[in-house]
Amino acid sequence: MTYIAKHHPHLNFLMERTALPMPAQMAITFAVVVTKWRLRQRTRQQLGKLDAYILKDIGVSEDQARHESTLPFWRP
Repeated sequence: MTYIAKHHPHLNFLMERTALPMPAQMAITFAVVVTKWRLRQRTRQQLGKLDAYILKDIGVSEDQARHESTLPFWRP
Protein backbone atom coordinates (compact mmCIF):
# COMPACT_ATOMS: atom_id res chain seq x y z
CA MET A 1 0.00 0.00 0.00
CA THR A 2 1.40 3.37 -0.97
CA TYR A 3 1.66 6.37 1.33
CA ILE A 4 -1.13 8.15 -0.52
CA ALA A 5 -3.49 5.18 -0.39
CA LYS A 6 -2.76 4.67 3.31
CA HIS A 7 -2.97 8.30 4.46
CA HIS A 8 -5.30 9.83 1.87
CA PRO A 9 -7.88 7.23 0.86
CA HIS A 10 -10.07 9.88 -0.77
CA LEU A 11 -7.31 10.36 -3.39
CA ASN A 12 -7.20 6.71 -4.49
CA PHE A 13 -9.13 7.52 -7.66
CA LEU A 14 -6.13 9.53 -8.89
CA MET A 15 -3.89 6.49 -8.73
CA GLU A 16 -6.44 4.16 -10.31
CA ARG A 17 -7.49 6.25 -13.29
CA THR A 18 -5.94 5.83 -16.73
CA ALA A 19 -3.72 8.50 -18.22
CA LEU A 20 -5.21 11.19 -20.42
CA PRO A 21 -4.68 10.92 -24.17
CA MET A 22 -1.60 12.77 -25.44
CA PRO A 23 -3.57 15.64 -27.11
CA ALA A 24 -5.42 16.27 -23.84
CA GLN A 25 -2.15 16.30 -21.88
CA MET A 26 -0.66 18.75 -24.36
CA ALA A 27 -3.74 21.00 -24.18
CA ILE A 28 -3.62 21.07 -20.40
CA THR A 29 0.12 21.80 -20.40
CA PHE A 30 -0.42 24.64 -22.88
CA ALA A 31 -3.24 26.10 -20.78
CA VAL A 32 -1.11 25.97 -17.62
CA VAL A 33 1.83 27.71 -19.33
CA VAL A 34 -0.35 30.47 -20.80
CA THR A 35 -2.04 31.00 -17.42
CA LYS A 36 1.36 31.31 -15.69
CA TRP A 37 2.55 33.76 -18.32
CA ARG A 38 -0.56 35.94 -17.98
CA LEU A 39 -0.33 35.96 -14.19
CA ARG A 40 3.36 36.87 -14.38
CA GLN A 41 2.62 39.68 -16.82
CA ARG A 42 -0.13 41.18 -14.64
CA THR A 43 1.95 40.86 -11.48
CA ARG A 44 4.91 42.62 -13.07
CA GLN A 45 2.72 45.41 -14.42
CA GLN A 46 1.21 45.96 -10.98
CA LEU A 47 4.63 45.86 -9.31
CA GLY A 48 5.79 48.65 -11.62
CA LYS A 49 2.90 50.85 -10.43
CA LEU A 50 3.47 50.49 -6.68
CA ASP A 51 4.52 53.52 -4.65
CA ALA A 52 7.89 53.63 -2.90
CA TYR A 53 6.38 53.29 0.58
CA ILE A 54 4.54 50.11 -0.41
CA LEU A 55 7.68 48.65 -1.98
CA LYS A 56 9.58 49.43 1.21
CA ASP A 57 6.84 47.72 3.24
CA ILE A 58 7.19 44.50 1.22
CA GLY A 59 10.99 44.64 1.24
CA VAL A 60 11.58 45.46 -2.43
CA SER A 61 13.71 48.37 -3.57
CA GLU A 62 12.54 50.70 -6.33
CA ASP A 63 15.39 49.47 -8.53
CA GLN A 64 14.41 45.84 -7.98
CA ALA A 65 10.76 46.61 -8.75
CA ARG A 66 11.68 48.55 -11.89
CA HIS A 67 13.93 45.74 -13.08
CA GLU A 68 11.34 43.03 -12.38
CA SER A 69 8.56 45.01 -14.05
CA THR A 70 10.55 45.26 -17.28
CA LEU A 71 11.21 41.52 -17.64
CA PRO A 72 9.28 39.74 -20.38
CA PHE A 73 6.43 37.49 -19.26
CA TRP A 74 8.15 34.29 -20.40
CA ARG A 75 11.16 34.80 -18.11
CA PRO A 76 10.74 33.45 -14.58
